[in-house]
Amino acid sequence: MTETAQVVKTAARARPRQKARRNVFDSLIGRSALQILAVVGFFLLWEEAVRWGWLSAFLVGQPSGVLRNLIGSIANGSLFADTGYTIFEAILGFAFGTVIGSVIGLTLWYSVFVARLVEPFIAAINSVPKIALAPIIILWFGTGLLSKVALAISLTSIVALITAYQAAKDADKDLQALLFSMGASKQQIFKRVIAPSTLPAIIATFRINIGFALVGAVVGEFISSQHGLGHVIYVASSLYDLNTVWAGLFTLMLVGFLFYHLVEVTERWLLPWKQQQGGTQINV
Repeated sequence: MTETAQVVKTAARARPRQKARRNVFDSLIGRSALQILAVVGFFLLWEEAVRWGWLSAFLVGQPSGVLRNLIGSIANGSLFADTGYTIFEAILGFAFGTVIGSVIGLTLWYSVFVARLVEPFIAAINSVPKIALAPIIILWFGTGLLSKVALAISLTSIVALITAYQAAKDADKDLQALLFSMGASKQQIFKRVIAPSTLPAIIATFRINIGFALVGAVVGEFISSQHGLGHVIYVASSLYDLNTVWAGLFTLMLVGFLFYHLVEVTERWLLPWKQQQGGTQINV
């Protein structure tokens, strides 16, 4: 017992020092500093590798050239116009696709027979690469804004549908049985159990769908468009202008990053109880 107690005391004395050492960068400022250093270091290595001839500027581009292109496109306003066009397409596709898919997925909960009947068709549609539908969608809806939005909807709606339907199936069966035994109608069970329990899963789908919406918009711009970041990237790649290609890609990354954090803010606003329950992680 004496040896055990001594080991426990030694571990207790060592734990604060270990915790302090572990938490040096475990803060918002510390993590942000490390992330900025990683990005700056990556671009510095890239720039020096091109200058010393270790990498070909023709094949991989050059950060200084990318920066010049970004500054030039910002100065003439083309970057804002193309980015705004792509964002508008992605937001429309995200909103309509998520709403349509979620509504259909939740509606399938009302009839087990219909759900089992359409499940093979949902699986078949989900297995088809939606990018392969792009030529058909553009043929149907033309080369304007509508075709890009339709392509984004085709990518986002199926994800929202499957997520909402699976979340509805996984809702608390005991609670549903209890409400049913107390005389609750199907609409009341849906309102009191199904809708609240599926909301976290649907909101979690936002993170996936915002990326799919951007993919749909950009792919549509690849095929046929006179505006948008996808059009800029496609034209630049055709001319082997890697610096402009990287400028467009980095702009898309920034847009996706901002959208991702906007989804996080929305989740905190709609589901504050989830943040309180699962916002922290135990360090072991």
